[in-house]
Amino acid sequence: MAYWLLKSEPMKYSWDQMVKDGRTHWDGVRNFQAANNLRAMQEGDRAFFYHSNEGKEIVGIVKIVRTFYPDPGDASGKFGMVDVAPVTPVKQPVTLAEMKGVADLAQFSLLRQSRLSVCPVSDSEWRIICGMAGTSA
Repeated sequence: MAYWLLKSEPMKYSWDQMVKDGRTHWDGVRNFQAANNLRAMQEGDRAFFYHSNEGKEIVGIVKIVRTFYPDPGDASGKFGMVDVAPVTPVKQPVTLAEMKGVADLAQFSLLRQSRLSVCPVSDSEWRIICGMAGTSA
């Protein structure tokens, strides 16, 4: 299983909306590196749900329920999307500032490439952040 981080602005699509919907497609990604990360996702992979801009914190965990397929909103045909479903909210949101303060997260892609909307998360980063969030998902 691989791990990821997906960013969403809460006023556009929040964790609460994700839970209410029960499942959604993760579309609109137009950065090639982020799109390649979507392509690499497999069913069953887990991802942190991160509120960007407002809050700047990990608030939940989702699972990949459908692998990469074409994004109908992309006229160029170069980009795609995946489907995700909520797994659990985190017990304690983990803020960007808190993650920046952890030496073992210094290479975390969220901290190194802050504008990337879909980021890989290593096994050790996943364990550290889950510990900070009070979850084992």
